[in-house]
Amino acid sequence: MNPAASLRLQGKHALLTGAAGGIGLAVAAAYLAQGARCTVADINLQPAPELAALLAAHPDSLHYLPADVSQLAQIDALVGAAQQRFGPITTLFNNAAIFDMAPLLESNEAMYDRMFAVNVKGAFFVMQKVLAQMVVQQVQGGAVINMASQAGRRGEALVSHYCATKAAVISYTQSAALAMAPHKIRVNGIAPGVIATPMWKHVDALFARYENLPLGEKQKQVGLAVPLGYMGAPADICGAAVFLASDEASYITAQTLNVDGGSVMS
Repeated sequence: MNPAASLRLQGKHALLTGAAGGIGLAVAAAYLAQGARCTVADINLQPAPELAALLAAHPDSLHYLPADVSQLAQIDALVGAAQQRFGPITTLFNNAAIFDMAPLLESNEAMYDRMFAVNVKGAFFVMQKVLAQMVVQQVQGGAVINMASQAGRRGEALVSHYCATKAAVISYTQSAALAMAPHKIRVNGIAPGVIATPMWKHVDALFARYENLPLGEKQKQVGLAVPLGYMGAPADICGAAVFLASDEASYITAQTLNVDGGSVMS
């Protein structure tokens, strides 16, 4: 048997944003292991050390491009350069996002603008530009995976803007799926729960400040509150990300899959 025949993403070209570390980097590695060629993007001009090591291990199937997804011209350049390197994009893992928080009455316009610029505007226009390319190129088996969050399923007193941005991602996922259904392009989302990424050090410090907690206490609390009893790891998102990108999910669209240890039931 040809080993390549068992690779679930053989022949696909995936564009992954927010891929310098954490979930994005883990999913890029999983996609490569399943036979995909990957263009990975993040805001840094140079790839972080872990990503640089992955690039060195996959010189013919992995390419890094810096991009600020809040800038439409940079999105256009990213999509164009990705196509030039590996051909039409068949899969989008739309992951770039930022986090911040503050009490509702202390939140300011700058925080609002910054979070919506990346998490909503950036996510929407990356998706739109990639979908437009898929339609023009008549991509077969096109799949978009938008990264939402369990925060998009509910409100949180200290996290109002982030919750709202991720709720918007879920809504855009549904609308885009309906718009793309005639083209046989699938659009789905993943809503992770609490995942132990490098960003959690920043999140924990903010909760410590606003809830008067010792450093590390919030991270401990949220892990214990998960029905399975612990925080997830970036690798825990990879199974869903590979499945939704693969032809195994060919009859699944307009869904946002909770990968959260049971925190949200739907």
